[in-house]
Amino acid sequence: MSEVAMESIERQEWLDPVATQLSSAVRAAYTSVGDAGQRLKNVAHGTWLGHPLHPVLTDIPIGAWMTAAVLDVTAECTGDRGYARAADVAIGFGLAGAVGAAATGLTDWSETDGAAKRSGLVHGLLNIAATTLYATALIMRRNGNRSTGQAVGLAGLTVASAASYLGGALVSRDRIGVSHADILDAAAVRPALEQASLQEGEKKKIDVEGGAVVAIRQHARTCGLAEHCSHLGGPLSEGTLEDGSIVCPWHGSRFALDDGRVIDGPATHPQPHFDIRETRAAMIDRHR
Repeated sequence: MSEVAMESIERQEWLDPVATQLSSAVRAAYTSVGDAGQRLKNVAHGTWLGHPLHPVLTDIPIGAWMTAAVLDVTAECTGDRGYARAADVAIGFGLAGAVGAAATGLTDWSETDGAAKRSGLVHGLLNIAATTLYATALIMRRNGNRSTGQAVGLAGLTVASAASYLGGALVSRDRIGVSHADILDAAAVRPALEQASLQEGEKKKIDVEGGAVVAIRQHARTCGLAEHCSHLGGPLSEGTLEDGSIVCPWHGSRFALDDGRVIDGPATHPQPHFDIRETRAAMIDRHR
């Protein structure tokens, strides 16, 4: 049944115009503030963390709201109103965490395409609904209407659980937030790089055992990166070569040529990197 629901969501092409406009607005908001926007976007993506930040923050509202439900049951069983007050605190903490989860999730989602973008949009809408229900529940509880507030909160937990299922499917089915780069054997890649015969500033796709690598020569030094971008598998050999980095043509992730680290997202996972040190002759030629 759950698989049928996922496939049904992925077929809803009417979601595309809404998704396109919203994702464009998110990207434009970051772009509008220049370099500061790119730095903020990198923080939201989790490039500094080495994997997406969004899953880290989603644990806060789910954990807090589940804790609130347990505290409510404990309060009813023991008659201790302290547990009920603690449940209110847990709900408030979950609402604060939901803001951070929404911001990071929206940033990651804006750089997806196709069926994953449709599923991600529904995932986000469900999370908004759950957050709204919990905000309403907290207001009711604090105004003395605790029983109704508890019921609304449980409805919010149900919706949040459905959203979590969709989020898990985005990872397991669509590999959103998972590295798409090929896992390559250095023993197969290095000989291919040595035979590449590249000119200065040239890049070339080379097929090797287990996948492909983009060979790059810059500053009299040859290096290789896994051909498929770790974000969503974009072809780096078709990307833009910059001084010390290469930019994926699909979503603009930028990787350092020195070690494959992510300089700018949306990628968060480092790109598999292979290096051929420059020869003494190349060093002499470079400094003439």
